[in-house]
Amino acid sequence: MAVPYQVNQAGELTIGGVTATSLAQKYQTPLYVYDVNSIRNQMRAFKTVFINRHIDYAVSYASKAFATVAMYEVAAQEDIHLDVVSGGEIQTALAANFPMANVSFNGNNKSAEELGMAIDNGLGTIILDNFYEINLLHDLLAERNQKQNVLLRITPGVEAHTHDYISTGQTDSKFGFDVNSGQAQQALAQTLADPYLNVLGVSAHIGSQIFDVTGFQMAATKLVDLVHEWGFEPQVINTGGGFGIRYTKEDQPLPATEFVEAIIDTITEKTTAYGMTMPTIWIEPGRAIVGPAGYNLYTIGSRKDVPGIRSYLSVDGGMGDNIRPALYEAKYEAVLANNPSAPSEQVVRVAGKYCESGDVLVWEQALPQTKPGDVLAVLATGAYGYSMASNYNRNPRPAVVFVEDGKDQLVVERETYTDMLRLDKHYQ
Repeated sequence: MAVPYQVNQAGELTIGGVTATSLAQKYQTPLYVYDVNSIRNQMRAFKTVFINRHIDYAVSYASKAFATVAMYEVAAQEDIHLDVVSGGEIQTALAANFPMANVSFNGNNKSAEELGMAIDNGLGTIILDNFYEINLLHDLLAERNQKQNVLLRITPGVEAHTHDYISTGQTDSKFGFDVNSGQAQQALAQTLADPYLNVLGVSAHIGSQIFDVTGFQMAATKLVDLVHEWGFEPQVINTGGGFGIRYTKEDQPLPATEFVEAIIDTITEKTTAYGMTMPTIWIEPGRAIVGPAGYNLYTIGSRKDVPGIRSYLSVDGGMGDNIRPALYEAKYEAVLANNPSAPSEQVVRVAGKYCESGDVLVWEQALPQTKPGDVLAVLATGAYGYSMASNYNRNPRPAVVFVEDGKDQLVVERETYTDMLRLDKHYQ
């Protein structure tokens, strides 16, 4: 099996054609680095499936995975849509001059301020999640005498085989209109009757880090069955995202495009059988676009050997820049940046610098011999690292660097102590 990284002729890890060690030296560590060509290639791969099948589509990047102005600019250059979930992500899209007609707004508790911000800036589609939101959006649109495109988020009762914390398609979920109770059909009737709402169709999201097409086939089938049962011909069916990626050698995901092929096949077959017009298909990949493109670079510091138990190798970052291992025991692989293919001579637990016993980045990692000052690269960290970063222990958040065709560019500056203290006020 091919290794999930690139090396140069000297055997050093390269990212976008630049050595990881030189990036660490130039920008310091901890550091987030993205291979921009990897991002572009995955976006294009998703689009190509639809184009080759002659299917109307929208590839909507689920930007909660990684949201910055530069990331949104790349998405705009590649002519894909954005899925946002907050006012902050809307503001980021505006700062990036992203075409707002190609933005959709998800979330289970959108505020009046956020919805007003979306409406006033021409955001394309609001994905309605509950009755409170239907009524709130109606009032805001009535005040402005405007009409808004919407989708209804449905919880289809399909449960993906994934971690409990990130399963969202099942009936017992905070997201969406439940089918079995009749809420979904009631929501459709209410929104179709609303003069300020243009109901484009239905949306669902069944989970994250999914390796099997079956769940997407079941969800697509359920959505088409439902709209047919309701007598509603949707312009759009949005099957969400959640396509799995490789984090460790144990992960064997399908190419993300195979999920899209399965979704297209299922919706085509079902709509044809019902004599329905083929809808536009939306998907919402996030992790699948940015996850494999991202690397976290750290400098190795202290070491602790516990005889007969394990060795801890500590780095200058941790749960403040990647909380996923501490949050739900996510697994990663790491390599020594100056020689990632060197034979392994030890197995260590890669620990962070934060004052928590659970601050671990890699639970068990085989490595060659290391010394303080070496650069360690953790692979496939592009999703949910920067976006969930914190100032825990009053540590500044790292910088973000984009690398493309041998050129590196700082796209998010490293936070300073002054930045962290900027909002603090003295107690009088």
